[in-house]
Amino acid sequence: MSGSGVPWSKRLGSARVYLGALIILVWGLAPFYWMAVTAFRDPAFTFDNTPWPTHITLKNFQNAFDTSRGNNFGKALTNSIVIGTATTLIALVVGVMAAYAIARIEFRGKRIVAGLILSASMFPVVVLVTPLFQLFTDIGWIGQYQAMILPNISFALPMTVYTLASFFAELPWELEEAARIDGASRFQAFRLVMLPLAAPAVFTTAILAFIAAVNEFLLASLLSSDATEPVTVAIARFSGNDPHVAPYAAIMAAGTIVTVPLVIMVLLFQRRIISGLTAGGVKS
Repeated sequence: MSGSGVPWSKRLGSARVYLGALIILVWGLAPFYWMAVTAFRDPAFTFDNTPWPTHITLKNFQNAFDTSRGNNFGKALTNSIVIGTATTLIALVVGVMAAYAIARIEFRGKRIVAGLILSASMFPVVVLVTPLFQLFTDIGWIGQYQAMILPNISFALPMTVYTLASFFAELPWELEEAARIDGASRFQAFRLVMLPLAAPAVFTTAILAFIAAVNEFLLASLLSSDATEPVTVAIARFSGNDPHVAPYAAIMAAGTIVTVPLVIMVLLFQRRIISGLTAGGVKS
C-alpha cells in the first residue's frame, strides 16, 4: 500500500494501460507526422533524418499543384471528393433502408438476404478487377465516374447494412408502435422517429464509407482516365524534374493535403464515431 491508499499493483496496472495506449498512439500517428515533416522540408533535404521540421518551405505544396510537369493533383482532389461523396450518399440511402428492413421487418428469406449482403464484403478486390474491366469496356464506362462509384458502392453497402442493422434492431419497438398508433405509416415512422435516433450510427457509417472510397486505389488505377483519376492514382503517377527520381517531397505534400484533414476529422468526431459504433451493441 502507498501513502495515498492505492495499491502499487493497481498503479502498475494503470501505468501499463497508459503506456500501451501511448505506444499504439505513437505507432499509428508516427507515419502521418513524418509525412507532414517531410512535406514542409526543402526538397534538397528530403532524406534528412532529423525528427523535427528543418529547412521549412512551402515549395513542395506548390509543386504538388504544379501542372507543368504533367501532374493534375487539383483536378484529382476534386475527383476524389466527387467519387467519395456520391458513393457515401448512395450507399447511405440504400443501406439505411436495407438495414431497417432486415432489422425491423419479417419477410421470407430474411436471413439468406442478410447472409448474402455480408458475404459480398468477403470477396477480395483483385478478383473483381478482370470482370469489371471487361464489363465496363463493353459498355463504354472506362474513364467515367460511374466506373469507380458503382464498385465503391458495392464495397460500402455491406458495411453500411451490417453496422446499421444491428443498431436498428436494438432501438425500442415502442417508439415505432406509438407512431403507428398515432396514424403514421411505416415509412413515416421510419423517417420521423427511427432515423433521427440512428443519427450517430449513420454519421459513423458516412465517415467510414467516405474514407474507404477516397482511399481505393486498385480499381481506380485501371478504370479511371486522366480526367477522372482520384488522388490515390494521381499521387502514384507524380513526376518531377528528373524522370528517373521520384519527387518524394511533393508526394509527401500531396499525401499531407489528403490525409491530415481526414485524421483531424476523425479526431474531432471520435466521440460520435465511437458512440455510433457501439450504439445498439448492448441491450437495455
